[in-house]
Amino acid sequence: MSTNRRVFIKNAGLAAIAAGIGTAIPMELLAAVKKSVSPNDKIGIGVIGVKGMGWADLSSMLKVPETQCVAVCDIDQNILQQRLADLSKISPLKPAVYTDYRKLLQNKDVDVVIIGTPDHWHCLIMTDACAAGKDIYCEKPLANSIYETEQMVKAAQHYNRIVQVGQWQRSQQHFKDAISYVQSGKLGKIASAKTWMYRGGSVALPVVPNTPVPAGVDYTMWLGPARKRPFNKNRFHYEFRWFWDYAGGLMTDWGVHLIDMVLLGMKAEVPLSVMATGGKFVFPGDARETPDLQTTLYDFGNFQMSWEHNMATGVGLYNMQHGIAFIGENGTLLLNRGGWEVRPEDKKLEPVAWQKSVDNGLNLHTSNFINVVKSREKEALHCPVEAGARVAINSHMGNIAVRTGQKIYWDKIKNRFNNTAANQLVKPVYQNGWKLPAF
Repeated sequence: MSTNRRVFIKNAGLAAIAAGIGTAIPMELLAAVKKSVSPNDKIGIGVIGVKGMGWADLSSMLKVPETQCVAVCDIDQNILQQRLADLSKISPLKPAVYTDYRKLLQNKDVDVVIIGTPDHWHCLIMTDACAAGKDIYCEKPLANSIYETEQMVKAAQHYNRIVQVGQWQRSQQHFKDAISYVQSGKLGKIASAKTWMYRGGSVALPVVPNTPVPAGVDYTMWLGPARKRPFNKNRFHYEFRWFWDYAGGLMTDWGVHLIDMVLLGMKAEVPLSVMATGGKFVFPGDARETPDLQTTLYDFGNFQMSWEHNMATGVGLYNMQHGIAFIGENGTLLLNRGGWEVRPEDKKLEPVAWQKSVDNGLNLHTSNFINVVKSREKEALHCPVEAGARVAINSHMGNIAVRTGQKIYWDKIKNRFNNTAANQLVKPVYQNGWKLPAF
């Protein structure tokens, strides 16, 4: 990677692509632009986990002219073959193929690693990638436990790596505008904030028997540090997010996106206490472990925040499926991925009509990451590892509160709870010979 990239990006047309407008540019034009980039200026991308968001992140990142996919890794040969075919349609370059991420990290052509695996793998892969000298784009939530997020921050700092977390709402202009309004003081004192996701359309996940491992799947590698258990399709691919061994349900799947905006707007870090209620109310007999209905209340000392989710109902608070509400003495600001507005309280301020979202957050986010990879100016990252860790910790706190059934208090000095049962859920136990990173 050379400094020529900084000159290259100044070209107006190419800067438009890098800014996230690539979706409006024909793929053949994009391919032609990429051909004009010197090999010395190429940024090699290796992606680990390519079925869902890993593929979405890669597709977005490839819209930046200097990038090229040089390596792909997945434990499922079926997914690998599908993505290799997809890549062949947009690039003649044939990437190296791996089923073990550690071998991908040894590839010297890989400058940047995308982590698109299930949550329970994020910490190991990210810390190993740091040690290998790679920069990292890690999907959210940053990790599957509070302890792991702490180690990931330490690893990024220790190895001085660029790490962006995939909370792409931070890159969208309407979110930035809404947060600026919150911080302007126009709402007056904000004593309450609400976040919610009402996931209408969900259906029960039927209990199914264990089966042999599907052909082409390295299931032992998929489990990694999680406890060993027979293969069950309910725990594999997308559905993994409903099982504690691998993820944290809607609290960490959607909660990190929405709670992140409250922490950003209120300049908050961690709460003094958390209490929660929830469980299997909507689909009591289905296979999921994580709550399908949950309400969590956070006390930050100068304001409180609530999180609600419902797996079956699609009409949430303020008639919005998902959203954030900053409730001030002068009015309420409502915000979601579609836009934002302000509803006055007794005509104490001017209303703000719905400000519609007009940009592509993911494209802007991956472009921001690549620009910082080139400049090495970490302060320009829209979601650095520290921000990703902060909201992941808050989301895990909500899950720990509901799992213990107790109001839990956080000790900022000891960086742990005042509760033995809660502390047992802070640090995972790695299985199958894998070692929990520690810095």
